[in-house]
Amino acid sequence: MKALLIDDEPLARALVKEYLEESYPQIQIAQECGDGFEGVKAIAQHQPDLIFLDIQMPKINGFEMLELVDDRPAVIFTTAFDEYAIQAFETHAVDYLLKPFSQERFNKAVDKWLAQKDLTDSKKHTEALLASAAANPERQDRIVVKIGNKIKIIPEQDILYVEADGDYVMIYTPEGRYLKNKTMQYFETTLDAKKFLRVHRSSIIQLAQIVRLEPYEKDSHIAILKSGAQIPVSRSGYAKLRQVLGI
Repeated sequence: MKALLIDDEPLARALVKEYLEESYPQIQIAQECGDGFEGVKAIAQHQPDLIFLDIQMPKINGFEMLELVDDRPAVIFTTAFDEYAIQAFETHAVDYLLKPFSQERFNKAVDKWLAQKDLTDSKKHTEALLASAAANPERQDRIVVKIGNKIKIIPEQDILYVEADGDYVMIYTPEGRYLKNKTMQYFETTLDAKKFLRVHRSSIIQLAQIVRLEPYEKDSHIAILKSGAQIPVSRSGYAKLRQVLGI
């Protein structure tokens, strides 16, 4: 069985490696990764059965990394206490190890994973974990997207507007547009409510980008943005805009 160690702390990776070598010779470490960028590439390359993943890492965090992986492996988190994630871990993760952890606690987590009758079930836990985190998201000041083999971090202030696109959401920026496998509800919750407003069931606008509002068909309007984009505004969205903009 193949495993990856994804943690920006070399000592933390060394400890997991030592614990594995001590008790689980059948689990081979395919690669050690110092950040989430390396982790995404290593998962695609090695297709591991299990990853040991830290949450708080530079560049992109553990959750952002998992969002960018197509075929997600089973995960045992190795992390410092994280209030936001802990409930999701308890419900959906294979297990989580709060640093510092002992060999005994480590073995318990790995044994739990090995005891699962079907290792694909543990991958389903990873999917459920991400779904749970998305349903109760924290405020974010950036969005991470994958473009081919590259990863792009989009600062919140660069988001002009977002638009529903089938099962995805299209994010529009001055540099271009990017697909993200999230819902409009997710973005409505995570983007700064003082800066962004959902003006239509399929559109969220950065308020500072609005140049003017124009009537359009019955009981609806169009928001004209600085970029020239024309965004539909529903009747309820128009009412919210008038209140927010004081018009």
